[in-house]
Amino acid sequence: MAVKCGLCADGGNVATMSRVPAFVLVATLAVACGQAAGDPVATTPPRATPATTPSLESPAPTSSVASTTQTPPSPVTAPPPSTTSASTLPLADIRLELTTVADGLGFPVQVIAAGGDERLFVVLKEGRVVVGEPGGEFSTYLDITDRVRDRGEQGLLAAAFHPAYPDEGRLFVHYSASDGDTVLASYAATTGGADASEEMVLYTTEQPAGNHNGGMIQFGPDGYLYLGLGDGGAANDRFGNGQNVASPLGGIVRFDVDGPVLVPFESVGGWLAELWAVGLRNPWRFWIDGDLIYVADVGQNSYEEISVAPFEEGHNFGWPITEGLHCFSPRTGCDVTGLSLPVLEVAHGDAGTCSITGGVVYRGSDIDGLAGTYLYSDFCGGYLRGLRVTGDGVELGDFTAAIGGSLGPVTGFGVDGAHEVYVTMADGRVVRIEG
Repeated sequence: MAVKCGLCADGGNVATMSRVPAFVLVATLAVACGQAAGDPVATTPPRATPATTPSLESPAPTSSVASTTQTPPSPVTAPPPSTTSASTLPLADIRLELTTVADGLGFPVQVIAAGGDERLFVVLKEGRVVVGEPGGEFSTYLDITDRVRDRGEQGLLAAAFHPAYPDEGRLFVHYSASDGDTVLASYAATTGGADASEEMVLYTTEQPAGNHNGGMIQFGPDGYLYLGLGDGGAANDRFGNGQNVASPLGGIVRFDVDGPVLVPFESVGGWLAELWAVGLRNPWRFWIDGDLIYVADVGQNSYEEISVAPFEEGHNFGWPITEGLHCFSPRTGCDVTGLSLPVLEVAHGDAGTCSITGGVVYRGSDIDGLAGTYLYSDFCGGYLRGLRVTGDGVELGDFTAAIGGSLGPVTGFGVDGAHEVYVTMADGRVVRIEG
């Protein structure tokens, strides 16, 4: 039996596995595993040490960007710190509800916030950003449909306002160009709209296939802009980018957008100049929360995964050495020394899971006890679940029954200016999560 998924594993049929327990949780991460593909990894504390030798499996795609210097990355030797506080409640005691704030928006993939603006900005895969009041009419804020390829996993995938907006009036977007290649660009933005005629292309990189484009862009607390990219597509890391530190594909790249030109970081230990992390298959969404980064990476055939790691450069998240917490590829072997392995894997077949939709960490004030909880879903499963890192490990919660069952095909999450959380669906709806 197979299920069909859209923004997911390979944009096609993903084999479902026999049902297994809902979650496989490892509080202490792994650094060693069996040699056979599919073997579970062992459970010893992790080290995230950057690789130093580029893969020879494939040439690096051509990318365009300037460069400067960077402090070499430091190894990560401790598990993630706690994100809980005295104001949190056990996840099992929290009841959530949903309120529809928009409908009929085509294919929304993200809600973004603009500093000082209480309106909602919604990113549409077709190539538009729309704006409106919750429950009211939405109008076009930016329209770049003429330069976006909206096909399968391609399209306008994410947007982010400059952290100093509106004083610094720029809107940044990540989209698939008409030839399918990745583009990171900025537009002049005001409260009235963003001017598509004033596009400044900041970064481009080739895409060898139409899937695994990653998607997310977000500014970190350091003021740099971070962009997640998939491994180049097809299946089984066909292009050899997952462990290729000479390629931006299969990684997270970062940029300084406030220099006279785009200024990434100089190559360290053989790494591509702009590369910040490697070992990802298709990080449709990540989320930076203070000194932690949460990465939801779409799996191949068996496991979806969520990693929670210190917000430091040099992480190797394991693909294709591992899929979730299991060995994956005989081609790469299964030496996981130095990998930043996930804190959670979700097996295909668990409530319809096929393609994880990464979310956000709740930092709003309207929902009592939810602070520090990472909310996430799945494109096929449509559930609403939570994960919270604590001093004792990881606490899990499932809010699906409380909200009335599956949401349907969840495409993304986002926050407004007050840090309240919204969910976007492929059927054109945007809902707000409430207590």
